[in-house]
Amino acid sequence: MKKIGVLTSGGDAPGMNAAIRAVVRKAIYHNIEVYGISRGYQGLIEGDIRKMEIGSVGDIIHRGGTMLRTARCLEFKTEEGQLKGIEQLNKHGIEGLVVIGGDGSYQGAQALTRRGYPCVGVPGTIDNDIPGTDFTIGFDTALNTVIDAIDKIRDTATSHERTYVVEVMGRNCGDIALWAGLAGGAETILCPENEHEIKDLTAKLKRGQERGKKHSIIVVAEGVGSAVDIGREIEEMTKFDTRVTVLGHVQRGGSPTASDRVLASRLGALAVELLMDGKGGRAVGIVANQLVDYDINETLVNNHTIDQKMYKLSEELSI
Repeated sequence: MKKIGVLTSGGDAPGMNAAIRAVVRKAIYHNIEVYGISRGYQGLIEGDIRKMEIGSVGDIIHRGGTMLRTARCLEFKTEEGQLKGIEQLNKHGIEGLVVIGGDGSYQGAQALTRRGYPCVGVPGTIDNDIPGTDFTIGFDTALNTVIDAIDKIRDTATSHERTYVVEVMGRNCGDIALWAGLAGGAETILCPENEHEIKDLTAKLKRGQERGKKHSIIVVAEGVGSAVDIGREIEEMTKFDTRVTVLGHVQRGGSPTASDRVLASRLGALAVELLMDGKGGRAVGIVANQLVDYDINETLVNNHTIDQKMYKLSEELSI
């Protein structure tokens, strides 16, 4: 290939810039022209495309968000929208595309590949919900943001002898809640993959109080439900002084960790290598610290699930 494109789509994630940088510089190193597409598939439809140079990605590896910006584009789910995108790819002579994002972004990459434009998906989402890879770009950074918040909340929970319910992101995936809850010493972790009864949770809180425990931290994944509602139920059933913190989009921001920067750099470079070999319809990832690539269709069929052994461990350590 002589010309490739790169875009970021869906929710932003820390480390996306590092992946963009890797794609651009890896391609240029191999004498391939790179075109940056702004605002994801929306920008592709509208022709918001520009040629990237080495300096285009200078001083971005440490920045959160995405320099290419991002958007969600319902029009690209239609045949008409996809044909508009292909028209722009033809106009710029782009022969292959690197798509950085989550499952919605992968669906667009799959559609383009079927229409003759090889695409490679790079997993960029804080949710860590892409099958076929142990970790997604942005997960580690978001996890550390949550842990920092939990540590600070515990300080005030201890001071006021309160129960705190902390809601974290992740959509229908409980990885952020599980990992942050285990690392932050949470008394209870509620994940959408497992069923929970409020009466069991409150019984556990009461047992803790009976043995002299003065405060508790409960981590709730947003896919379980509203932390505000859960906090209200806990207070009504236990009469414990209960507070709720919804961390929200602060989890998506911030400078990416070293782990996310390295992962993004490795995966971005691998995506270019696959396109250089003429391979499309692939997704890249990391399994047991080894880079892998696999059919992108697998990410759209298989369902990611939490590590149940880790969840069991969190319960054993929070007795």
